[in-house]
Amino acid sequence: MNKQLLFVKRPQGAADASTWSLVTNPIPEIKEGEILVKQHYISLDPAMRGWMNEGKSYIEPMAIGSVMRAGSVGEVVAVKNNPKFKVGDYVSGFGGVQQYAVSDGNDLYMVDPKLAPLPTYIGTLGMPGMTAYFGILEVGKIKEGDVVVVSGAAGAVGSIVGQIAKLKGCRVIGIAGGPDKCKYIVEELGFDGAIDYKNEDVRSRLKEECPKGLDVYFDNVGGYILDCALGMLRMHARVVICGAISQYNNRTAIKGPSNYLSLLVNRATMQGMVVFDWANRYGEAAMAMGTWLAEGKLKSREAIYEGIENFPQTYNRLFTGEKLGKLVLKVIEDE
Repeated sequence: MNKQLLFVKRPQGAADASTWSLVTNPIPEIKEGEILVKQHYISLDPAMRGWMNEGKSYIEPMAIGSVMRAGSVGEVVAVKNNPKFKVGDYVSGFGGVQQYAVSDGNDLYMVDPKLAPLPTYIGTLGMPGMTAYFGILEVGKIKEGDVVVVSGAAGAVGSIVGQIAKLKGCRVIGIAGGPDKCKYIVEELGFDGAIDYKNEDVRSRLKEECPKGLDVYFDNVGGYILDCALGMLRMHARVVICGAISQYNNRTAIKGPSNYLSLLVNRATMQGMVVFDWANRYGEAAMAMGTWLAEGKLKSREAIYEGIENFPQTYNRLFTGEKLGKLVLKVIEDE
């Protein structure tokens, strides 16, 4: 049997248990050219909240009654005349929140569990890592000596952004929630400084950590923290808009930056980025980050929870901050 989490109601504000319905159906039969993937892990990402909305976005909204969209990694357990795959291969793609997924293989790529643990392929070597890599290098255009500030710095994307910036010779300040996360990004990931937005005044702490301003701000949260960062821009600074998790569950209009004229005064740029725009270069990023991981220059951390039935409360950890690194749900049941 195949346990599946269906998307049944568009949330107003935060999603809750009524947003989804857990169902059990027979494992699907595959057709000519298809493969069946037994999914091991699925990825939980803040972007999921946007996918539930009906409005126009960078990707089609999810249809009511469809399997909840999610990145995934698993093992090929059946193949019907598809020469690209064989039973025993491991693949990653967007299999959704279910234990078994059918695909023609065009939306999957091969992974090797001997080179890295499977959860890494939906974290540092998956969409979050690709987002960090291209966001900070291609959109942020960092160069040695830049002062880089990252919000959501202990999360899946922010933690990799900061480490890449350090590898490229930048001074890196992370903004995170709580002393444990701040300690983690400084002592374990090597950030130069940390600001605890839950217990410290972000604006004054930014002035302390970046007395001459900042060159790159990588934004994962939006709202007040984005406004604080805009007030600290140096000449020709770059602001990368990756996400705005502080705004995703709003029941009222999204709060935009009031400090945007700083872009004009400092001839700065603010650019949104969506990782799919670099899909043809994922291999390049995976090679670079895989090398850094092997050399110990890049650290990957996953917060792994178990049980497809625990998806709603695990998803909520994205917004409560009750996790470190990449949030992953194990959906395979131990045999």
